[in-house]
Amino acid sequence: MALMITDECINCDVCEPECPNDAISPGEEIYVIDPNLCTECVGHFDEPQCQQVCPVDCIPLDPERPETHDQLMKKYRIITAA
Repeated sequence: MALMITDECINCDVCEPECPNDAISPGEEIYVIDPNLCTECVGHFDEPQCQQVCPVDCIPLDPERPETHDQLMKKYRIITAA
């Protein structure tokens, strides 16, 4: 699944630079994650880096975008042209 940022986000700016796919950007009110670029860090790290640094734990899986590990790896390969 792609990740999402909930409205509990405090705009602390720590998640954006941690994303290896540049999927996180400032939204109108809170940061947002582009689901087309989010691979949950599959291919880069063992765990989503944004979740690891978020001080308010506001980055859950997006239930609207279920993806398997294989689908996330395929997306990773497309994004990185690996």
